[in-house]
Amino acid sequence: MPRLTKKKYLVAGTAVAVVATGGIAFAYWTSTGSGDGSATTGTSTPWLVAVENVNLADLTPGGPVDPVGFKVTNQSSGVQHLAGTVASVVDTSDPGCTAADFAVSATSDLSGDFTSTQTKVGSFSIKMIYTGVNQDACKNVTVNLRVVAN
Repeated sequence: MPRLTKKKYLVAGTAVAVVATGGIAFAYWTSTGSGDGSATTGTSTPWLVAVENVNLADLTPGGPVDPVGFKVTNQSSGVQHLAGTVASVVDTSDPGCTAADFAVSATSDLSGDFTSTQTKVGSFSIKMIYTGVNQDACKNVTVNLRVVAN
């Protein structure tokens, strides 16, 4: 039997390696791709405004001023900006007594950014105006108040 030398082993090993790797394909494709999607944002949420129910029994023509408290709450899940608040008399329980019989002072300045669920407390004053005419229709009435937050 012929004797194999190191050189023959090297040649034989290289040949086996070439044959073995030749049977395996080393190929691949290159490609690119993309996908589109969308996300929807939320929108502003109305402010929650709560006006205190107060006893305005001391309101008389030209009489004292009564303070009225209120709260403004951000119901949004994010930050919202409050530009300001405006208080007013909507009407009364007697159509003969109108909003014109009352004066409402400027409200507290609550303007600014509110974080989610943040509440700020404010107040305004109400006074019954002396009109110089009979205001008996304003005796013992319920005065309906409103605070608008914007």
